[in-house]
Amino acid sequence: MYFFLIRFLLRLHYSTVDGAPALQFAKPYLLIRGLAFLPSLISLIGFSAFRGVMDTITPLKISLFANLFNIILDPLLIFKAKMGVTGAALASLSAEFISALTFAYVLWKRNMIKGSKLLKLPSWSQLSPLLKAGAALQLRNFSLNVTFLAVTRVTQSIDKTGVAAAAHALAIQTFQLGGIVLLALSTVAQIVVPSELVERIDPVTGVKSGGIHACKSAVNRLMSWGLILGVILGGLQVLFLPLLNKATPLIEVRQAAMVPSYLASAYQIINGLVFIGEGVMIGTGNFWQLSVNTFIATLATLWALRTFPSVYGLTGIWMSFGVFNTIRLLGVLKHQLYTSPIARVQIAKQ
Repeated sequence: MYFFLIRFLLRLHYSTVDGAPALQFAKPYLLIRGLAFLPSLISLIGFSAFRGVMDTITPLKISLFANLFNIILDPLLIFKAKMGVTGAALASLSAEFISALTFAYVLWKRNMIKGSKLLKLPSWSQLSPLLKAGAALQLRNFSLNVTFLAVTRVTQSIDKTGVAAAAHALAIQTFQLGGIVLLALSTVAQIVVPSELVERIDPVTGVKSGGIHACKSAVNRLMSWGLILGVILGGLQVLFLPLLNKATPLIEVRQAAMVPSYLASAYQIINGLVFIGEGVMIGTGNFWQLSVNTFIATLATLWALRTFPSVYGLTGIWMSFGVFNTIRLLGVLKHQLYTSPIARVQIAKQ
């Protein structure tokens, strides 16, 4: 059953399961990496639990601890043991298990989980809010996955030499480099917004804090920082793009990756606003609006992927990425200007 599932997933990525150049590496990697589903789920739950109690330091330490093992194991298994892609998959799988076990141990030590209640089914009143919010976020995750699967599939079908796939991988690394910082701000927004929405009175001084207006000010600051950091990160990436030539000795891959990498750098400006804006949506509980907006962006991207790559090749794929992020940005702006509980229109109605 597991092997049939792996083959199905490969078909989602590749137009044929037998013809793509990268397939000989994807098969063994995915067979091993797929075993990380359960430990990844445990780590995600642990991260969310700590974030829910406003503890962002513990997950950082655990992730750092697990990734150090990955960093050490990668060269040992890939080069020393001469396992190649299989070694990379085993190193990542080991890091996932270490992360899951560490999260479970720390949660148990802090009495955040109890063995006696792990197998106890929750009541409907406890489960219902999670299912409603979870269904909305699953629609969003489904849309994101469909988008990236479609991008990968189209990239693999551009040529049979593997040049487009290699160049796309370089551009993706450029794109994700700045995205790591900006996604962190999105997590900050998810924590700060619900905290600021609650009105508080200091028991000693009697000073009031929090509330809608305080939350609005916090969101404005976060969005400003998102724009500033997006511009700075995009600019820095453009300055360092000449180093892209050091990433591969293949001239054709360098040339194919250049324009997509410039686009990836420019998109950081949009990402700074989109990632934080979507964090605000989660923080205000507007899950369905976030998910529907992502779904619409996915539909537009699928149309773009049928149109642009046939004319512009790999650059057209990255133009489709621009469509995806621009529509998400429009949804963020609509939320903050009109439909959010902290939008001026909504505040004026109160």
